[in-house]
Amino acid sequence: MRRAIFPGSFDPLTLGHFDIIQRGITLFDEIIIAIGVNADKKYMFSLEQRMNFIVEAFRHEPKIKVLTYEGLTVDFCKKVDADFILRGLRNPGDFEFEKAIAHTNRKLSEIETVFLLTSSGKSYISSSIVRDVIRNGGDYTSLVPDTVRT
Repeated sequence: MRRAIFPGSFDPLTLGHFDIIQRGITLFDEIIIAIGVNADKKYMFSLEQRMNFIVEAFRHEPKIKVLTYEGLTVDFCKKVDADFILRGLRNPGDFEFEKAIAHTNRKLSEIETVFLLTSSGKSYISSSIVRDVIRNGGDYTSLVPDTVRT
């Protein structure tokens, strides 16, 4: 089975994430959306909310599981028997950052990282931009799946 994890904080899930996951479904038998838990990070949405956003967004997709994890992503991959990490790239800055992480992960384990370019119409969307729009009372509904609209 070709199992991949798609790690992130998903604070919140955006249409950029959604795009990568939908396209990743065609490449893998199963994708585990892995919500990283970092006790030192301040989140806008609770872990339960973030899980619900994702579970509801993909409730009709049997190839998707949603789990949480702490620690190294490669250790989580071993725990769930995943051979791939799926990552989305929006711009050259993402590529440089993600390339360094992918090389480190490859050094620590046999895990392969698969990069997908975010669709051009969604490449500007990031969770931090969405949070800023929400904080300032803007209309964020065109940036997130319906399940995130509160």
